[in-house]
Amino acid sequence: LQTSPQPSGSRNYKGILSGFGVTLLDGGLHGLGLSKFGLCEVFIIRYAELLGQEKVYRWRTSLYLTASASAESFAHRAPAPMEAVKVRVQTQPGYGRTLRAAAPRTGDEEGLWAFYTGVAPLWMTQIPYTMMKSACFERTVEALYQYAMPKPRSQCTKAEQLAMTFVAGYVAGIFCAVVSHLADAVVSILNKEKGSTALGVLCKLGFGGVWKGLFARIIMTGTLTAPQWFVYDSVKVYFKLPRLPVTQALESLKEQK
Repeated sequence: LQTSPQPSGSRNYKGILSGFGVTLLDGGLHGLGLSKFGLCEVFIIRYAELLGQEKVYRWRTSLYLTASASAESFAHRAPAPMEAVKVRVQTQPGYGRTLRAAAPRTGDEEGLWAFYTGVAPLWMTQIPYTMMKSACFERTVEALYQYAMPKPRSQCTKAEQLAMTFVAGYVAGIFCAVVSHLADAVVSILNKEKGSTALGVLCKLGFGGVWKGLFARIIMTGTLTAPQWFVYDSVKVYFKLPRLPVTQALESLKEQK
């Protein structure tokens, strides 16, 4: 399972709390997207080293978008084989009761590529989702400290910093839901109806059908995204870990002014 909520018709996701629990049980910490945060930060640091401090600040939005897209593209390669086997076990009765039994059957019957056929469709939904989650969160945090908080982050208490994190995380979740909703609606039908095309699905659903369930998705995504950022940033706040190069550049420029 991925960081974006499943389609509203999924029988496993009956509410916000149950959806959070199912995501954790089925996908573990990866299912909640925690592996992507570390990768995203690694890419931000590496790309920032190439750009230099001045360009890091000027091009910070592009930096967030590029780093998160890179992180997402790598994050989905590792679990892809298990995801492919899991889908077959869930949708084909008698396919196999365990991963040990089902995985060899998938390889024998469909070849090695069968383990990675779902990567491209997942990228359609997850890369825009993750790009928006990272860029929107960071820019919202920046705006909150600039307009809503009367003092710099370094002078804020841990509770104040985490409050800003939670608000920014929820705002990012709202934008994530809007950006990924169309692609997720199309991909979910492509997975159910073999032989269908993205264009055919769009024509079939129509404009209204594509955006059906958006409000519920916004609530679900915001509720999932905010705790993700809260947990991740809590570690950085309580252990006083260094901030990203973009944040450091921004604070440096403020001090110069």
